[in-house]
Amino acid sequence: MINGLPGNVARIMTSAGMKDDRFIVIPYSLTGADIIDTTTPVDNQNFCLVKPDTRDEIIKEIFIRYPSFIAVDYTHPSAVNGNALFYTRHNIPFVMGTTGGDREKLEETVQKGNSPAVIAPNMAKQIVGLQAMMDYAAKTFPGLFTGYSLEVKESHQQGKADTSGTAKAMVGYFNKLGADFKVEEIQQIRDPKIQETQWLIPKEHLSGHGWHTYTLTAADGSSLFEIKHNINGRDIYVSGTFDAVVYLSKKVLLKETNRRLFTMIDVLNQN
Repeated sequence: MINGLPGNVARIMTSAGMKDDRFIVIPYSLTGADIIDTTTPVDNQNFCLVKPDTRDEIIKEIFIRYPSFIAVDYTHPSAVNGNALFYTRHNIPFVMGTTGGDREKLEETVQKGNSPAVIAPNMAKQIVGLQAMMDYAAKTFPGLFTGYSLEVKESHQQGKADTSGTAKAMVGYFNKLGADFKVEEIQQIRDPKIQETQWLIPKEHLSGHGWHTYTLTAADGSSLFEIKHNINGRDIYVSGTFDAVVYLSKKVLLKETNRRLFTMIDVLNQN
């Protein structure tokens, strides 16, 4: 069940899932209260849009037709915690691809519930691999960049409502490496004109991209280190998300649910 239609990411995930022989995509999708439509088409199939005030009733109908399934969440940051409570209340395993919300509360909700979940600020496997390398460095060489200043810039499509979850996670690693940087200092670029003329982001990807730059500079200016990851479009997130679905389904089938909270690093490692 891919939630977040008629949103762009949920639409891409739904279309890809319908073409993937491993999955049956349920023709229902949780959506926001502000969505006027009751259905939306994806590749010539209509999906019923389920709003917050009706979902507790409609989920009963869904369970009759599909007694067991995994939810994939690409909704809105404001819906993250409420959706997690809904999933755990109905014992629905879920993959949370939506960023934002209260992440500590999100993890606490999963730990207190009975439904396992994969939660990650980024579902792109290559970026997850980069994060794993940063995590290793932070644990192995703490304080390595003490005295360096850090600048973080992230550019996303104009409609992205929150600061990049990936950027926030990377700031955590850099701080363990010695930087003294607050998440509030992350520079968010959302102006398409600046993105096209200054960042040189291709025009066709202004409506869907994620460009990040992390710059470390020595106090005396003698050294500079820079890490970039620039993603155009949203296709890169599909493979990782579906790997997470397969991973979680195995945990459910094998009843390996003593541990409830998993990350994309677990998915890559198959832990």
